[in-house]
Amino acid sequence: MGTRNLFGMIKKCSKLDVEIIDHILETDDAGNRLRFQLELEFVQCLANPNYLNFLAQRGYFKDKAFVNYLKYLLYWKEPEYAKYLKYSQCLHMLELLQYEHFRKEPVNAQCAKFIDEQQILHWQHYSRKRMHLQQALAEQQQQNSAAGK
Repeated sequence: MGTRNLFGMIKKCSKLDVEIIDHILETDDAGNRLRFQLELEFVQCLANPNYLNFLAQRGYFKDKAFVNYLKYLLYWKEPEYAKYLKYSQCLHMLELLQYEHFRKEPVNAQCAKFIDEQQILHWQHYSRKRMHLQQALAEQQQQNSAAGK
């Protein structure tokens, strides 16, 4: 089941239905596994500015239930859950989405493009910095091994 289908179901469910679904998922290991996978997939999708634009254009960020769901997902910041994330910037986006003034911005495609460009610049800087650190470490190890001979 895709993330889009999950949110379609959430919007259609009454409060009682959601409580029943929660109870089933809490008592069923397969249900817990499915819930974990769906929430993991969704949280990681938040790292994609184009996906944020998609959600904003369809009005999800104006839906109180959806905003509450974003608040619920903050548990992914805990180390025991965060270790499963491949795209750590999703946690930053999840944090920003807690603020109404930020939720209004991704509806603009230029905003999504700007966030995308900033993520690329951050990644490039990180990659270059890491490469320089690795080169310095390798040089230091060569000097230490030469000095030890």
